Amino acid sequence: MTERKAQLAGNLAKVEERITAACVAAGRKREEVTLIVVTKTYPAGDVRILSELGVRNVAENRDQDAAPKAAACSDLPLSWHFVGQLQTNKVRSVVGYADVVQSVDRARLVTALSKEAVRAEREVGCLIQVALDAQESGRGERGGVGVGGIEELADLVAGAPGLRLDGLMTVAPLTGAYAGRQQAAFERLMDLSTAMRRTHPAANMVSAGMSADLEQAVAAGATHVRVGTAVLGVRPGLG
Repeated sequence: MTERKAQLAGNLAKVEERITAACVAAGRKREEVTLIVVTKTYPAGDVRILSELGVRNVAENRDQDAAPKAAACSDLPLSWHFVGQLQTNKVRSVVGYADVVQSVDRARLVTALSKEAVRAEREVGCLIQVALDAQESGRGERGGVGVGGIEELADLVAGAPGLRLDGLMTVAPLTGAYAGRQQAAFERLMDLSTAMRRTHPAANMVSAGMSADLEQAVAAGATHVRVGTAVLGVRPGLG
């Protein structure tokens, strides 16, 4: 085993222990929570090692990094998640490799994703990114739509050719009523998910929690956690 593989294996094992312990504490089964490893800024070689170690879900937030990496790893049994703020001029590229776009936050983006998914003859899963620091139907500092905009966007995605409404995603807000209150934020997201599932019962994915707050996300009921630093280490600075 190479030094890097040993390092990643050790880090993965520690994250696995944390998720398992969080599930036990919350009275949940381990299989209820899916780990997504955020591989942004790390090379395709690391993605390949992660695949060898059993990781099946990876996430990226910048198309210029993700597209070549996904192409280099196209032989691997991976699901690719796009988690960054997505500009419409990048949609065609992202639809080429992303199985799920977790950052859907405006109608124009839904239209662009649908057009490209149909053109590529793909079905792309979509999560509505919820901004808990936003005004009712405004945008958040880190992307996402305010609580008041969820229903309209969900209906748009559900009715759009080539798209599949999978659920909701949030990033713990740095400002506003939920700043520093990660578990309360994630519990709010779960309430919003419950409400959305009354209309869209299959949209049961709840993506919340990262390296620092995955335990709170699991406690709140998240189905997916997005972990980067705890698996891959502190990211090198972006030039």
